[in-house]
Amino acid sequence: MLYTRGCEMDHVILMALVATLGTWSVTALGAATVVFFRTPEGKTLNLMLGFSAGVMVAASFWSLLQPAIERAEAMDGMPAFLVATGGFLCGAGFMWGSDRIVSRARGRADSAQGEPGDRLHRIVMLVLSITLHNIPEGLAVGVAFGTLRGGASMEELMGAVTVAVGIGLQNFPEGAAVSIPLRREGYSRRKGFLLGQASGMVEPVAGVIGALLVVYMETILPFALSFAAGAMVLVAVHELIPECQRNQEKAPYSATMGIILGFAVMMLLDVMLG
Repeated sequence: MLYTRGCEMDHVILMALVATLGTWSVTALGAATVVFFRTPEGKTLNLMLGFSAGVMVAASFWSLLQPAIERAEAMDGMPAFLVATGGFLCGAGFMWGSDRIVSRARGRADSAQGEPGDRLHRIVMLVLSITLHNIPEGLAVGVAFGTLRGGASMEELMGAVTVAVGIGLQNFPEGAAVSIPLRREGYSRRKGFLLGQASGMVEPVAGVIGALLVVYMETILPFALSFAAGAMVLVAVHELIPECQRNQEKAPYSATMGIILGFAVMMLLDVMLG
């Protein structure tokens, strides 16, 4: 009996690993869109930076807060509104604290360099926020496959696959949301791609952890999802939206339309894929 259970657990862990490797690969595909941008300036990059901000704001609700509230409501314990609000504020507070730490380190290391330090600061905050966002998404996939142990029906298996496919498709614009702003900051296409896809590398790790500790992870997943949402909103509002509004005298609405488009695309994917 113990051997059978061990085989079942190994099987669902392997499925969770394969599924999250797939979601990571879609993040890499999204990050690869940076190869289409030859220069780090212009209204097109303003639009794409706005697109990144729109993706992050939409993902914070449709991919994170809404599932967090639904999962919290289905559990016994703290009220769902307290879990979601507490997680959201903690995530924003974490990013604010990280911002302060990075700013102080930048001030000591780059006190005589000015703009290079500002650029590094924005990059660290952006990559950190997307990486934090990918952790609970990987956990969600791992939990979905972890619940299949003990003999699952085809409907339950397809439900877990749907979760993985939905998160994978959402990861495409999120990969672009990292790589394109990096191109705007003057990074090469290669570095933009490498850092963009690296933000999704945490998903396979989180997926395996979620499958291993499915009973425990399910209870903290609502808080983790809300935490990531707070981190993403703070970075989008504090870093990306002000940055995409710069130098747009010739096309004042390019960045704004990018935000609208990014939000709409992310909302469409989340609502369509459930």
